[in-house]
Amino acid sequence: MDRLGEMTVFAAVAEQGSFTAAARHLGVSTSAVSKYVIALEERLGARLLNRTTRRLSLTEAGLDFREWCERIAADVAEAEQSVARLQAEPRGVLRVNAPMSFGQLHLGPVLSDFLERFPGVHVDMTMTDRRIDIVEEGYDIAIRVGALADSSLVARTLATSRRVVCAAPAYLARHGEPQIPADLSGHNCLRHVSMRGAEEWPFSGPEREITVRVAGSLTVNNGDMLRLAALAGSGLALLPTFIVGPDLAAGQLRAVLRQYESPPLQISAVYAAGRPVAAKVRAFIDHLVACFGDAPYWDDGIDGPEPPAP
Repeated sequence: MDRLGEMTVFAAVAEQGSFTAAARHLGVSTSAVSKYVIALEERLGARLLNRTTRRLSLTEAGLDFREWCERIAADVAEAEQSVARLQAEPRGVLRVNAPMSFGQLHLGPVLSDFLERFPGVHVDMTMTDRRIDIVEEGYDIAIRVGALADSSLVARTLATSRRVVCAAPAYLARHGEPQIPADLSGHNCLRHVSMRGAEEWPFSGPEREITVRVAGSLTVNNGDMLRLAALAGSGLALLPTFIVGPDLAAGQLRAVLRQYESPPLQISAVYAAGRPVAAKVRAFIDHLVACFGDAPYWDDGIDGPEPPAP
């Protein structure tokens, strides 16, 4: 039973003064208006309208019911306007999931700017390297680093991050610098256990693409830990510049095999498809794109001159 529809029709009849005028106002047939009112009176067990050949008037029950209809109609309109405002301006709770390293290093500063710009938004962020189901777990947005699996989610690229093989100058002074990827077989290579093909590092070089099998004394599931091990001089690590960019720019780590490139990492925001995009989601993603962009700040100052050959 369409109770709200019945109430809407009855309120129109009470306001317009006739079935015909109410039908014209609502854009339906006069017979449809009559059926709605009859069904409403039967369900309530009360006569709401006095009908004569000349005019309609409200009974006592009809007057009382009209007041309720007007209150409910006002509440419905306010609810619709509230939803419309959420779609039109960034407001409400925004649930975000992000990987640990990227979240800690790069989302903190941009979050501060975002919250200052949009005070009506409250960000509820969870950081984990586990690949979560954003629909099942109730997130609005997830930040993903790396290749995206096929899914029904909508993805927008925020930035890309280069990956470089790097080591502390002290390690290179002791063990020498690899000149070609094959030289990695003679080095202690620190590996990220969660990286696809952690024991095989891919490169594209002047002549062809190559994959080198590597080994070493440390595997770990966190990029920040790999960075610390590399800074301590433990070995070579293949790391994204969003983690080691400042260390490279400061000379605390040095990139090797610079004439070769490893496939970059794509950094994306994903969200559920099949529904209107809330203003808070759209605003947050636009903010991240503006902050990171095509030339992300973590690559600033890392491309100095080639070091002299040993």
